Amino acid sequence: MPQSTATVECPASVLTLDNGLTLIHHYVPATPVAVVDVWVRAGAIAEPDPWSGMAHFLEHMIFKGTDCIGPGVFDRVIESRGGLTNAATSHDYAHYFITTAAQYLEDTLPYLAELLLNASIPADEFVREREVVLEEIHQAFDNPDWLGFHRLTESVYQQHPYGRPILGTETKLMQRSPEEMRCFHREHYHPENMSVVVVGGVSQLQAVELVNDAFQTSSVRPNYPKFDLEPEPPIVGIRRQELHLPRLEQARLLMAWIGPGASQLHNAHGLDLLSVLLAEGRSSRLVRELREERGLVHAISSSFSLQQDSSLFTIAAWLDAKHLETVEAIVRDRIAELQTTLISPTELSRCKRLLANDYAFSTEAPSQLAGLYGYYNTIATIHKAVTYPEQIQALQAATLQYLARQYLLPDHYAVTILKPD
Repeated sequence: MPQSTATVECPASVLTLDNGLTLIHHYVPATPVAVVDVWVRAGAIAEPDPWSGMAHFLEHMIFKGTDCIGPGVFDRVIESRGGLTNAATSHDYAHYFITTAAQYLEDTLPYLAELLLNASIPADEFVREREVVLEEIHQAFDNPDWLGFHRLTESVYQQHPYGRPILGTETKLMQRSPEEMRCFHREHYHPENMSVVVVGGVSQLQAVELVNDAFQTSSVRPNYPKFDLEPEPPIVGIRRQELHLPRLEQARLLMAWIGPGASQLHNAHGLDLLSVLLAEGRSSRLVRELREERGLVHAISSSFSLQQDSSLFTIAAWLDAKHLETVEAIVRDRIAELQTTLISPTELSRCKRLLANDYAFSTEAPSQLAGLYGYYNTIATIHKAVTYPEQIQALQAATLQYLARQYLLPDHYAVTILKPD
């Protein structure tokens, strides 16, 4: 029988099934809806470099069927019952989800499990779908914001796979074969490497029975290419690059620092708060000064992207090219101020309130809860997700100053500038 692995109070139950699969269940009796979100530790960092893009390409091929289910059958089954389905791939994971009426979960879940465990990856479909992925790559490289961010992360992560595009490249994808994809699939798409999240009007007993029946042990893993992930060393100095792009109306200033990964979540939460402090809302420091008061930028934002191995802290501005040097200097000055001057209680309270509200708004629907549980259980543990608000509330000004000194150094960062050609 499944054994609970929960160690702290959590609204969801975490179970390990006999086949090694992790089941996360949260019963929401007030809703007739059921969400199933399957998370696989098979993102882009699981690829050897020559296979770059394989994880995302496989996400497409999963829906091309198995020996038992033909292409398009899964979509028809879900849609005929009024359900929704989608999937996504990141560097750290791939995940696949369905939303349906709880009464139809027994009819739909077996199809999703069959696709994930037994994808056949037929050669003819591989060739056809590769054209779709290549067009996706072409469109991405035609998007200046995507291109700028890709070049920025490439500059930040010069050793770690986080610097590679999730989509891969045309050159590498054209060299791959269906058999290599089958090898990648068999290595990673098995119960021990999956978390299945069930949220909604489904009892725990029913969830365990349905998931146990649907996710049987898959085939033996192949001889998969082995490689080691090297940690990314700190950025030394300023890594600067400038791109001139046609049809670009406004310049872009993109700045980035390496932050703590999922193993240091307390520190990561602090960087999350510093991101809000700098450029979240009209009263944040950079928005107020650079856009509202001085009119030097058309828009400016900050983001902290939590990742398993190391995270990314970014500041992005849209502005006239003549202001690039001035704005970068001001951002550096404001970053430097974080090292020397404590954040005021009023400003700290505002940032905590914004993050707490954002967390509350993002955990209202069953689909949001399923995503939250699956994401945290894949890169850390589910219990870290439910303690986020109290972790944010516990942050003190002195801690944030320490984190700024540790991670946000004004003379050590990567910067990518986009200018109209």
